[in-house]
Amino acid sequence: MSPTTLPSGLDHGHVTFLGAGPGDPGLLTLRAVEALASADVLVAEHEVLDVVRTHARTGVSVVPTDPAPGTIAPQPTVVDSASATVALPVVRDAAHLVMEAARGGRRVVRAVSGDPGLDTYAAAEMLACASAGVPFEVVPGVAAAVGVPAYAGVPLRDAQGADVRFVDARTASDRCWTEVGASDGTLVVSTSLDAVAAAAGELVSAGRKPDTPLTVTVAGTTTRQRTWCATLGTIAQTLKQAKVLPSPDGGRPVIAVVGERSAPAQRDQLAWFESKPLFGWKVLVPRTKEQAASLSEQLRSYGAVPHEVPTIAVEPPRTPQQMERAVKGLVTGRYEWIAFTSVNAVKAVREKFEEYGLDARAFAGIKVAAVGEQTAKALIAFGVKPDLVPSGEQSAAGLLEDWPPYDPVFDPIDRVFLPRADIATETLVAGLIDLGWEVDDVTAYRTVRASPPPADTREAIKGGGFDAVLFTSSSTVRNLVGIAGKPHNVTVIACIGPATAKTAEEHGLRVDVMAPEPSAQKLAEALAEFGVRRRMAALDAGDPVTRPSERRPGGRRRRAT
Repeated sequence: MSPTTLPSGLDHGHVTFLGAGPGDPGLLTLRAVEALASADVLVAEHEVLDVVRTHARTGVSVVPTDPAPGTIAPQPTVVDSASATVALPVVRDAAHLVMEAARGGRRVVRAVSGDPGLDTYAAAEMLACASAGVPFEVVPGVAAAVGVPAYAGVPLRDAQGADVRFVDARTASDRCWTEVGASDGTLVVSTSLDAVAAAAGELVSAGRKPDTPLTVTVAGTTTRQRTWCATLGTIAQTLKQAKVLPSPDGGRPVIAVVGERSAPAQRDQLAWFESKPLFGWKVLVPRTKEQAASLSEQLRSYGAVPHEVPTIAVEPPRTPQQMERAVKGLVTGRYEWIAFTSVNAVKAVREKFEEYGLDARAFAGIKVAAVGEQTAKALIAFGVKPDLVPSGEQSAAGLLEDWPPYDPVFDPIDRVFLPRADIATETLVAGLIDLGWEVDDVTAYRTVRASPPPADTREAIKGGGFDAVLFTSSSTVRNLVGIAGKPHNVTVIACIGPATAKTAEEHGLRVDVMAPEPSAQKLAEALAEFGVRRRMAALDAGDPVTRPSERRPGGRRRRAT
């Protein structure tokens, strides 16, 4: 147990006031993740819930403290582990919700944006717990006033060590504006987008020079982040020219940094987050979440927002007898090798093993081959370390390059078990036969076209809502077009190799990016390089950096290889 964890009382429960940071889930502390994993009840605003609920355990009760999106009045609900919904009175403040959730000895996590110490209402909720004898703890978080400037590339202090002042424009008094206006230090202002100009006017009236630089950042630390550079005297015109204001979204919170630290010339060099190769790009990955795990993580590291859409579904073979005989043959010593060419093949064999009460020990004495990093990981998770993984191209051809020929002196058995999909090519079978092996080519699973994605996803695909789509095989092209329609002309099309690119072109798609090697990792790298070139071209031309989905259709694009 963590030394900061307090035991819950039998009657009063225990509350953890937890800082969720400014928006990036990666900024949660280790202690925050630990507290979320043991919580019985999670209390937070909807926006904060999106950040923290991934780390909560299955079955945790969720209590939103604000209106659900699309509703008018607050409608807090408690969703218990049995998926029953219990209505709570509408007119209830968060302190009462926390106290009610803590009753009966439950562990409650009250998550707030940023840091609890800077939250407007957290102190009152803590006092309510103290008055009621409910034990609580505080897990600090990254405050928006500190985290957002860091992500915007705006350091608050340097070697000269200028003073840094923090102001909440919503509650600042005339005396506060007078004090900070007379200072020449760095000022961090928490305000809303449509109130930035008013805050700038207050500072100028209090003595700050109109040409004092400032930056304004909205949706900080998320892939929706956007930063504008201006001065106190020009910020209103800058936001108007950028067509940001007037807007119905003018109430969105922003962080403004006033002072020389926010000068545009310095931010150009330090804006590490917004200058990521695919920053803010919505990338369609036609795979399941399990299949796309490492690819999606790689895309996120480039600043992209991956969206997985399964294009195939996996079903058992129509006649399972062949698979049953092969698995029994593994146990009786019929095979020298077993070759896995996909995660689905590993899953199919594992399910048969579990059906017969077998485990990884049944592979004793059998050599195991695997194609691809994810396939190897699936085997290791099963308790089996592959004996052979292609040293070069991660494909059937690459596996054959390293596969040893059958030698009757060293190989007591000449047979290979190959569990695979019903639509797999014959490349590996033919190659193994050429090497002198006998092959039991067994249909371990069938691949069928997946159900269409939700209507909004289909509309985004056809209407240009995605910035790019990654095709990792010809079948993903055919299946995506079949279940969701053809991607819009503005969407960047990236293909894993020539065969996939040819299929895409046959479906009327213009291929912009092709991986130099047939691997998902290289495909993501190629798309990132495309994004860098596109960004640099815009900057060199003096144009704003936009995403492909923000471009008007009709412009020609050159293919990148």
